Amino acid sequence: MGQDFRDPKEACLPSPNTRITSEKPSDSLVLAAEYVRMSTDHQRYSTENQSAAIHAYAMSHGMAIVTTYRDEGKSGLDIGGRDALRTLLDDVQAGRTQFQVILVYDVSRWGRFQNTDESAHYEYLCTSSGIRVVYCAEPFENDGSPLATIYKGIKRSMAGEYSRELSQKVFAGQCRLVEKGFHQGGPAGYGLRRALIDEKSEFKAELSRGQQKSLQTDRVILIPGPKAEIEVVQRIYHQFSHNGMNEREIAHALNAEGLLTDFDRPWSRGSVHQVLTNEKYIGNNVYNKTSSKLRKRISRNPPDKWVRCDGAFQGVVSLEVFAGVREIILQRSHRMDDAQLLELLRTLLQRAGSLSGMLIDEQDNMPSSTVYINRFGGLLRAYTLIGYTPDRDYRYLEINRSLRQLHPQVLEDVLNHLKYVGARVELSDQNDLLTVNNQWTASVVIARCQPTPAGTLRWKLRFDNSLNPDITVAVRMEQANLQVRDYYLVPSIDMGAWPKRMAEENSPLIDSYRFATLDVLDGLAARCSLKEACQ
Repeated sequence: MGQDFRDPKEACLPSPNTRITSEKPSDSLVLAAEYVRMSTDHQRYSTENQSAAIHAYAMSHGMAIVTTYRDEGKSGLDIGGRDALRTLLDDVQAGRTQFQVILVYDVSRWGRFQNTDESAHYEYLCTSSGIRVVYCAEPFENDGSPLATIYKGIKRSMAGEYSRELSQKVFAGQCRLVEKGFHQGGPAGYGLRRALIDEKSEFKAELSRGQQKSLQTDRVILIPGPKAEIEVVQRIYHQFSHNGMNEREIAHALNAEGLLTDFDRPWSRGSVHQVLTNEKYIGNNVYNKTSSKLRKRISRNPPDKWVRCDGAFQGVVSLEVFAGVREIILQRSHRMDDAQLLELLRTLLQRAGSLSGMLIDEQDNMPSSTVYINRFGGLLRAYTLIGYTPDRDYRYLEINRSLRQLHPQVLEDVLNHLKYVGARVELSDQNDLLTVNNQWTASVVIARCQPTPAGTLRWKLRFDNSLNPDITVAVRMEQANLQVRDYYLVPSIDMGAWPKRMAEENSPLIDSYRFATLDVLDGLAARCSLKEACQ
């Protein structure tokens, strides 16, 4: 498996995802591994160009690359499918390494993880095993300093944000095409087929299952399928609306005839129901009924978020028949009245002894807490109607009152510290926002300590998003909420990924922002002369 990389050009040769190891170089050089990844980004991010830049960095820093881990055509959203990165982590943790450093082109090549904790976790696995990760094209040294930690957190968030912005742009483009009547992804469905048309909307060819268009200017529409399949679809609607057969009975009848779905599978209740409820059978183009952006779980969207174009295709059933079937399906859906909902809530209270939104959501035989909120204007209102008063500890009101009185003192401490290092600070009279050196802004928030029944401590940070500060100085209080425990400097770009509740010990990424004093502000706010800056 060995390969000599002493010729830089050889680093650009294609190779599989498995690692490649060279002969051991001179003992005077630091041994390094390179990790390169390419998804669908611009050519300058190709594995060959990444490798060339990494080799140049290694040469100028006294390093010799002995191992290459290469992921080609792999998304950076998560580690799934990235065999080379997983092999790298396995080798590092198992001690199967000849190198002391891992060279990566930049933070985004390590991954565009939507949760920056995941990116930090994989790097931590390496550093905790004594292997340092170096980002060759980044403007900071990954040396573990507070400033490097903040910069790295920002770059990780920027890498994730790039994917989010790209996803939004792609989604917007797909919505525009849907509104123009073009089909966007997914199979055509039983009784329908996908057809390819050119930029002049002229028919080019019918696409087979799994076949994709090859030209960017081509578009895909739906057309009626074979006559035999259309007759089956129309029979399904007739049996449901006129013969009184339900979906399961229709599926049994179709299977008895030996008919298969468009995926060559036996019919089921679900597949029949899909035919009866999908508007594409009357020619409507409907998109965004479900969402699963950026590898997240699939979620169902309400109808007001659907993107549609009515009459985009030639339907195979009439609008009147489809409307009749929909009315039958809606009528058979049982809708509980207020009295029935409250009786279920009362029964749960008698059985459990208390009520909460989480407890309601865990019940299989009753609606979710959202139904009660929408129907009665809130859970507390529903509780009142059945005579239930939840037990609450109101001591937090007194604690919050004392913390509000403490906030001006903490704000003054931050203000004085910034001024002490020579920073020019302006304090807004309206919202306590700090403007430092006319370059960046900061706000100060205090997190109350909340002991759990188990004796552990928790803190919840409430960011003031309306101020949109560049950095939030988050102050965590000790257990008695009388003294400051520590400080977190949270960049605005990481606020969205911040955990809802913080523990005494958190993930390496979160705790990398933690500091015992405000001295970390020195490097961000200190002023120096132009002469010193140029030296």
